[in-house]
Amino acid sequence: MKRWNGWGNVDTDYPVPPPALDYLTKHLGSLAPLPDSPKETLLSAVTESRLPAHPLVDTSPETRLTHARGQSMRDWVELRHGQVNTFPDGVAFPETDEDVRDLLNYACNVGAQVIPYGGGTSVVGHINPSRSDAPVLTLSLEKMTRLLDLDETSWLATFQAGVAGPQLEEQLKARGFTLGHFPQSFEYSTLGGWIATRSSGQQSYHYGRIEQLFAGGIVETPRGRLELKPVPASAAGPDLREILLGSEGRLGVITQAQVRVRRLPEAESFFGVFFPSWEQGSDAVREIVQSEIPVSMLRLSNPLETGTTLILSGKSWVGMVQRGLRMIGYGDARCLLIFGVTGSRKVFGRARRDASTVCRKHGGLVVGTIVGHTWQKSRFLTPYLRNTLWDCGVAIDTLETALPWSQVREASVAIPQSIVEAMAKHDERVLAFTHLSHVYRDGASVYTTYLFRRTPDPDELLARWQDMKGAASLVIQKHGGTISHQHGVGMDHAPYLPAEKGALGMDALRAVMKSFDPDGMMNPGKLV
Repeated sequence: MKRWNGWGNVDTDYPVPPPALDYLTKHLGSLAPLPDSPKETLLSAVTESRLPAHPLVDTSPETRLTHARGQSMRDWVELRHGQVNTFPDGVAFPETDEDVRDLLNYACNVGAQVIPYGGGTSVVGHINPSRSDAPVLTLSLEKMTRLLDLDETSWLATFQAGVAGPQLEEQLKARGFTLGHFPQSFEYSTLGGWIATRSSGQQSYHYGRIEQLFAGGIVETPRGRLELKPVPASAAGPDLREILLGSEGRLGVITQAQVRVRRLPEAESFFGVFFPSWEQGSDAVREIVQSEIPVSMLRLSNPLETGTTLILSGKSWVGMVQRGLRMIGYGDARCLLIFGVTGSRKVFGRARRDASTVCRKHGGLVVGTIVGHTWQKSRFLTPYLRNTLWDCGVAIDTLETALPWSQVREASVAIPQSIVEAMAKHDERVLAFTHLSHVYRDGASVYTTYLFRRTPDPDELLARWQDMKGAASLVIQKHGGTISHQHGVGMDHAPYLPAEKGALGMDALRAVMKSFDPDGMMNPGKLV
């Protein structure tokens, strides 16, 4: 069963190792667990539904509460402190495209706003109802999960858009294929959500981001059905797929998607490399990419993230590794790179050798698969750490961008530093660190994680978070980065979008939305 006020399944846990608690106390100050509001408090705040009856719409308080918020810091604070003040008036559970069409007509007839809902994993406010005089219908696609067709000649798979990552891969694996899209939210995020937010999987360097994987599909809009035919390439005017990608539910509901799949790889493994410094590590990563060595993933942690990650892992071998690295001169500036190799056995061997050679050239110590295997085993379990850290009195949030290589090194220092300085104004400490999570020939994604102490007062906690996130967002803009490389815009990033798109660009986005949704019923307040 899914948690109603945290991440993931209630039966899955990620305990905080005792040494990690000591480490966090040392860096943040004394920690104290704080009580959460009981579910009953929030259920009692759910007001009477404003929607007329419909056979596919559930208006029970329980269902409306569990679809009211996602996974952003604001969402967590509101849920854990009993401060949720807007709820959908009902949640619909269609099973077919025709059901979705019927529900959009129903919403139009009753004057309702519609929020498309995939797995509820948004960290920037994509699925939150705004305060409105109009009723709100959340349209969940959790029953639309089937593989509809697999063209084994063209390597195209057609899925219903509500399919979550594990369901999608299981259905493909049975036929010898994979999509290879593995975001950290893989357990619950959905194909439709990936498309609507321009998602990026952890091995996108090999498999491609969702925009490379998305070949076509069907969207039910307030003005009718939009069908995007899958073709390998086209010069027939602007690509309408690009309008749909990143549209965040403002144009309609994605009901089907054709995606480009591959045969399951013959070999795959992940390797660890320690570098004496961030500069040496980032130079190695850039050379690997620009030399076009066919690795599947490159993830480089800065010194603070390297140390924190090792301690939070709780593995018995960490202490031995730390001591060994110091003995050979890898001190506090050491950085950890994890690189993956995926593909045929022939490509696997060559890519591993070539990547290792570049790493050694830049002072890297290749330590084999133990670190990489540990990361691989826990890569979808790590989000559960947010639950247990919260229970210990520690809040954790992330933000990310992508920049040209000429800006990466400076920005990777300036972004966490801005978070530290923002928290210092509250006379509080924060652990803020970065890694390069996705890489390109011309640049990289800089992904920042920050941990800080919770406060009993939810308004104070949100004020601190807003100061940190706001300061970091301005630094991102200053360095010419995008306000989001993979999380999307939602509500949290909407204030920063005009600076990135420009006035004319924003007008174009509004015009497209009005073309598909003249009355503005689709997911208002998001993106624009």
